[in-house]
Amino acid sequence: MLSGDSLWGIWIKANLLKKKNFWEVNVNTQAGSWMWRKMLKLREIAKSYYKIEVGNGRSTSFWFDNWSDKGILYELLGEGGIIAMGITKDASVAEAVVSTRRSRRHHRMVVFQEVEIELSKVAERLNDSAEDISLWRRATGFKAQFSTKETWKLIRVVYPQNNWARSIWFSNATPKYAFMSWLATLNRLSTMDRVGKWSQGVDEICVLCKNAGETRNHLFFDCSFSSQIWSYLMRGILGHSYTTDWNEVLELLGSTDRDKKKVFCFRYAFQASIHMIWRERNKIKHGEKPLPIAVVKKVLDKGVRNKLSLMRFKGGKGLEGMLQYWFTTRV
Repeated sequence: MLSGDSLWGIWIKANLLKKKNFWEVNVNTQAGSWMWRKMLKLREIAKSYYKIEVGNGRSTSFWFDNWSDKGILYELLGEGGIIAMGITKDASVAEAVVSTRRSRRHHRMVVFQEVEIELSKVAERLNDSAEDISLWRRATGFKAQFSTKETWKLIRVVYPQNNWARSIWFSNATPKYAFMSWLATLNRLSTMDRVGKWSQGVDEICVLCKNAGETRNHLFFDCSFSSQIWSYLMRGILGHSYTTDWNEVLELLGSTDRDKKKVFCFRYAFQASIHMIWRERNKIKHGEKPLPIAVVKKVLDKGVRNKLSLMRFKGGKGLEGMLQYWFTTRV
């Protein structure tokens, strides 16, 4: 499984495997880095995505590699199988063929007989000039070329795409803004209503307005503090569609019936406002003095303008004149 041609593979074999097979290393070992130990724990998943096509059999472990139609033989037969078959634990497939030719045993258990028969068939196919080939599971079956993309598609759990996904993950978004917006959309921010569920007795009142319990929907944008920021940024963009209701805002964000300039400014300002409101909220929670709301508005406006100015140099179809459009929305 580990390429002997790469420096990493050579180092791993010399320092961590120490003549053992990757599949037999103790999962509770303290050797190696955190990443190495994590790889060992994921072997159970990896086993079903990897097998070997035997060529000369010299680099394939008889007991621990998945070369047999019966799967990994050590898992099938255990330590008792090593004794019963007389094949050493570190034997390759080629060495196992030689061993059985020298001293064929008569087994009472059918499973041992079947393994012997399969080994005989492999012996007939051994080719000294052909290397053993690692095969990786893909959507169309096992292939010699590994694909990270296809492997990820096979192991991931697929869920229907949310209609708000494109309004969170879009080209030219600021990563920290997008991440914060993603958490807010999933309702995973530590708002006080959520904190109160695992910490009894906490004050759940919104620290920004002190007039209602702090929930995600209140904070964005029913709160008297955040609603002023939202109104400043969005009234000129949304016009008659303007709303402070979280669910209605998400529905508008997912719509594609507006021109690209308007869509980008709406989505970017949405994410910037969430980031800023959450930052000011956290300042108060940690005993710091928040910015005056007038300053918050100016900081957000300047941040959006700086982003749009930067994008003027990048260009993009349908995105010309975005900065000018932004200025027209300032009311």
